[in-house]
Amino acid sequence: MSSILPFTPPIVKRLLGWKKGEQNGQEEKWCEKAVKSLVKKLKKTGQLDELEKAITTQNVNTKCITIPRGECPEALPAGSIAGRRQAKSTSLLLSLPPHPCRSLDGRLQVSHRKGLPHVIYCRLWRWPDLHSHHELRAMELCEFAFNMKKDEVCVNPYHYQRVETPVLPPVLVPRHTEIPAEFPPLDDYSHSIPENTNFPAGIEPQSNIPETPPPGYLSEDGETSDHQMNHSMDAGQMCDPGAPDPVACLVSPDLQPVTYCEPAFWCSISYYELNQRVGETFHASQPSMTVDGFTDPSNSERFCLGLLSNVNRNAAVELTRRHIGRGVRLYYIGGEVFAECLSDSAIFVQSPNCNQRYGWHPATVCKIPPGQSSPPPHPSPAPTASLAPVRCNLKIFNNQEFAALLAQSVNQGFEAVYQLTRMCTIRMSFVKGWGAEYRRQTVTSTPCWIELHLNGPLQWLDKVLTQMGSPSIRCSSVS
Repeated sequence: MSSILPFTPPIVKRLLGWKKGEQNGQEEKWCEKAVKSLVKKLKKTGQLDELEKAITTQNVNTKCITIPRGECPEALPAGSIAGRRQAKSTSLLLSLPPHPCRSLDGRLQVSHRKGLPHVIYCRLWRWPDLHSHHELRAMELCEFAFNMKKDEVCVNPYHYQRVETPVLPPVLVPRHTEIPAEFPPLDDYSHSIPENTNFPAGIEPQSNIPETPPPGYLSEDGETSDHQMNHSMDAGQMCDPGAPDPVACLVSPDLQPVTYCEPAFWCSISYYELNQRVGETFHASQPSMTVDGFTDPSNSERFCLGLLSNVNRNAAVELTRRHIGRGVRLYYIGGEVFAECLSDSAIFVQSPNCNQRYGWHPATVCKIPPGQSSPPPHPSPAPTASLAPVRCNLKIFNNQEFAALLAQSVNQGFEAVYQLTRMCTIRMSFVKGWGAEYRRQTVTSTPCWIELHLNGPLQWLDKVLTQMGSPSIRCSSVS
């Protein structure tokens, strides 16, 4: 607190005294500016006492504390580098009508850093490791929650709760000790031409698994671009080998419960150009990360393809790489994986888990378009402005759906369980698609693509298969 200047108002000092986590000097100064900015707004509306009450009592039964959803960023010279960057920063989210005192994406700017207001103050006073608005869910009592898209947004940190990863029930597997030496061939649909579909297109999920948060309708690109997060997945949060298993006491002695454990790296990503893998595998530990076409060499939240060289790269691949741009953002929150296209060109996704949810063929390739501008619902007298593109997030994997399939497959035998390994692999191509509607009929015909391996489900499958023993169909030199 030594960095607080002598003229800092007492109310700001008191509120800063309740902030969570430890920050360095620069970050502490930014927190002070964020609180000063909020105090200034709330003084005008008479809500300052209510904010202090909510922070000091930590009570959810306090009133909504609201500020305008977004404000105009600080003006910068149009010809300057900063001005050009600012002109490009009208990104993402809300299709709000243009307004002279409101930003299009709902973000708040504090000292040249932008963020969604409820995320900023929830991170400040409750969860310093908060990474994204996808990790927050508004309480039912909140009348101005961010997702309601009202002109005012509630920044009461005790009107939001953290999305928790649902605990998956253990799979009950018959006790076996024989370890399989060979595995049956896997049907990866390589001999069939994938069907194609577009997202969104009025699709209705076929699964009976209830939708779990986050809903994945909005994005906040750039919200933490200047804020280095140190949060990573807790490898022990879902599995404690030393803890007694209550399920084991209730099941038959012939059945062995196999539990899900969250790995340190939730997915591994490999990059390909045509049929050649390029570069090293990227291991993702952050719950939100991007795969883009740029060149940052040491960022745990970004897999930058622009760094990778390939002596066999042809002109078509080179041209495609130039259009990857901001690429794709991947979220792993609440036991679900989402993909969001940040590029100016479409991405194409083949996810068997997603395809089953929507009743598509398992090999279907889904096109996720780049952000699209939506017209305002009513004409606005405000000055003309380009609208923020609306990004759509496709849910490409759901742990609960996978757990239900795994439990069902155990009863059908080793081969049925082993077939689920294909659900744990997701393929995405940039710019160029593949399938029945394209001249490229396999993913290895696309210039630039990535393959995701979901480590948690794959490790769970490995433990279940090991427990099940050998497949019933023997594999020999004459079979």
